[in-house]
Parts: sequence; C-alpha cells; structure tokens
Amino acid sequence: MAGILALDRAARECPMNGTKVNTRNIHPTTAKEGSSAKRLIAALLLLSFIPLAAGMFRLISLAGGAEITPANERFFSSPLPVVLHILSAGIYAVLGTFQFAPRFRRRKPGWHRVAGRILVGCGLLVGLSALWMTLFYPIPYGGNLLYVLRLLFGSAMVACILLGFAAIRRGDVARHRAWMIRGFAIGVGAGTQALTLMAGELIAGPPNELGKALLNGAGWAINLAVAEWAIRRRGGRCYECNRI
Repeated sequence: MAGILALDRAARECPMNGTKVNTRNIHPTTAKEGSSAKRLIAALLLLSFIPLAAGMFRLISLAGGAEITPANERFFSSPLPVVLHILSAGIYAVLGTFQFAPRFRRRKPGWHRVAGRILVGCGLLVGLSALWMTLFYPIPYGGNLLYVLRLLFGSAMVACILLGFAAIRRGDVARHRAWMIRGFAIGVGAGTQALTLMAGELIAGPPNELGKALLNGAGWAINLAVAEWAIRRRGGRCYECNRI
C-alpha cells in the first residue's frame, strides 16, 4: 500500500501555479525532502504500473487485430473512447506524479504551470471518457452496483478537477491543491483496485459480481480516504502556500 499512502506526502507538497508566491518565506529544500519526493514519485508510478500496462496491452490488441470475444467486442466496435481514455490516463498518471516533486517545481515553476494545464485537459478527458464508456458500452459484467460506482466516481473526478481549476483562477492555492489531490486520487484508483481485487481473490476466492463491485469501490474509497486524511492533517495548507 506504499503507493496509496504516498498520497499523504503528495498532500504536503503543494503544487505551485500561476499565482506569484513570496519566495522569501519558502523553506530551503533539504536532502530529506528530496529523498521523500523520490520515494513518493516511485510509489505513485508503481501504483500506476498495472493499469498502464493493461492499457498498453489493450492498445496493442486493438492495433494488431486480436480475436474478438464477448469481453472485448465493445472496444473493437467503438475504439475511440477507450483509446482516448488509455492515452489520457497514461499522461495524467505519469505527468501528475511529477507535479509532486518540490525541488523541480521550485526550480522550474513555468513547467509546473504548463504541465498543470495539460493535466486539467487530460484529467477531464479521463473522467469524461470513463463516463461515456459506462453509459454507452455494453459491459458484460459488473452488475448495477459497479455501474453506479463508475458513474459516481467518474463524475466526482471531473468535479474535483473543475473545482481545483476554479480555485486557482481565484488565487486560492490551498483549495486548488486539495481538489487536485482528490481528483488525482480517483484517477489512480485503477492501481489500487488491482490490489484490492487481488487481495479479495486470495482471501475469499474469485469474487462474484457483487464482490467485484465492492472491491472496485474499495479501491476508490481507500484512495479518497487517504487523500482526505492527508489534506486535513495538514489543515489544507503547506509552507509554500502560506503567503501569496
């Protein structure tokens, strides 16, 4: 669960933005901070590895004309949404992870701002394509509960990103940071779901439809709970955001 708990460190590393920050009040970067940031980035990349690998396999199978089965027929009949989802999710997970590198962010604040704009677009594309696939793909598994959970968390991700964007437009760095962390927590939920599904199968055997829905929901809930705990633990602030 190192990748999940890394969201705590992410909450402490306040992403900078277009608003000017009084750098006289910023603490100098320490060796400990740099080491912590490296562990954070490694953990988040590791958390994203399984869904990113699965996504790449899906793209290769679509491009290579793999055998069509009931499980993948929907992707071949309408490939654009899943292709957009996989590509945008890959950019969002990897580029978003490096937004939590404080030393690099302070040295190149312009990069952070440009990357942030890209991430807003990619994050919205991830959430909206997920909602499109949930609503219009004939998914042959999962049941009604998983359907509702996908709609709920997909909508929540889009809302978090929009609220974070609106906050930074107002110059509210702390709320921007909090909403973006929540959105990122939902966005990397597929990595945690891989762990919860694996753990559930090891403990109780292959899950039924209800079990799959609950284990998938647990992945999103765990990420959001850790993100929320981390945000509130820091009181919605960080030392880079104390003075605007």
